[in-house]
Amino acid sequence: MRTYRKELWFEIPTRRAFVNITDTLQKCVDESGIKEGLLLCNAMHITASVFINDDEPGLHKDFEIWLEKLAPEKPYSQYHHNVGEDNADAHLKRTIMGREVVIAITNGKLDLGPWEQVFYGEFDGKRKKRVLVKIIGE
Repeated sequence: MRTYRKELWFEIPTRRAFVNITDTLQKCVDESGIKEGLLLCNAMHITASVFINDDEPGLHKDFEIWLEKLAPEKPYSQYHHNVGEDNADAHLKRTIMGREVVIAITNGKLDLGPWEQVFYGEFDGKRKKRVLVKIIGE
């Protein structure tokens, strides 16, 4: 069995954003030379997420609205965590959207469904953050 590891770095200029990383992950698979296996991709920060869904702007806006209803950014004082910080909502949003994805690799390609794309979700941006890509297989 072979392994491959790479860190992707993001510095999102806004507090929240969704970035399609599907092509970047396929490039990692290509670099790895692994034809059959599994790819793990996880956010290495507790206010960011990696998830799979459709790349449709209306859906992304729906996520924004829905997440803000579930865990509104303001008022900051509503959260016990926000003592000297203002990102409690980002921790909650990350929990809802998830930490990682695992994707099968078949014939050297990400084995995704017809509309599935992989996204980095940022909920407390304006600083550098990492995403781990780990691939195992043959």
